[in-house]
Amino acid sequence: MNNQATSFISCELRGAVQVLSFERPDKRNAVNEATLAELRRLITDVPPEIRVVVLAGAGEHFCAGLDLAEQKERTQIEVMKISREWHAVLDQLQYSGRPVVVALTGAVIGGGFEIATAAHVRVADETAFFRLPEAKRGFYIGGGGSVRISRAIGLSRMTEMLLTGRTLGAEKAELIGLVHEVVQRGDAKTRALELAEEIAGNTPFVNFLVTNALPRITDMSATDGLFTESLAAALSQDAGEVRSGIDAFFASRPAARSE
Repeated sequence: MNNQATSFISCELRGAVQVLSFERPDKRNAVNEATLAELRRLITDVPPEIRVVVLAGAGEHFCAGLDLAEQKERTQIEVMKISREWHAVLDQLQYSGRPVVVALTGAVIGGGFEIATAAHVRVADETAFFRLPEAKRGFYIGGGGSVRISRAIGLSRMTEMLLTGRTLGAEKAELIGLVHEVVQRGDAKTRALELAEEIAGNTPFVNFLVTNALPRITDMSATDGLFTESLAAALSQDAGEVRSGIDAFFASRPAARSE
């Protein structure tokens, strides 16, 4: 186990799993420009042995979103630039090829909501709540939520959440498919780590295809999507572990995984 700390994000290496935690609990882990830059660096410079990333928040809350102290001073062009930076960082999070499991607790608001939907597996404890308050504060979302959140919960529901600023609880979030699993208070990170270790046992190339091919296939026409699926299936067949995986299935034993 290896631990690193930056100003606003802690980094712990647990075998094949990297655990990143926002470390601004006094601000409900709101993301300022420095935090965003650190997140970009940490998810870009990932050690080669890492297969899965777990993302969490220190204290009671995952992330209350954008740091409004910085936002209120920005000009229009500065807002455009920081929005595009959010897009770049969350694209890196989603498409690095390493699955991301997020542990959601307390506030998952605005930009925190956007970060959560860039992850691939979302575990929430019963304290988690989701909100999009931007319109109530006089501005529009800019961290990728127009695409990711609307796809996760549907355009109609997202429109209503933006217009009203209402809160969505953990149980309702699971019911509509936003959250994949709800656990008892305080257990989100533990469960996220369990899932991460399980996912780390998959073939890395298949994890890459699931996290990169699948979201792009959903953007395609049905015909193009089916053809791309066939290409992904063919590529995975040469991943080197298919034969042992199938043999293990017939032998009813765990498949051996390469390092």
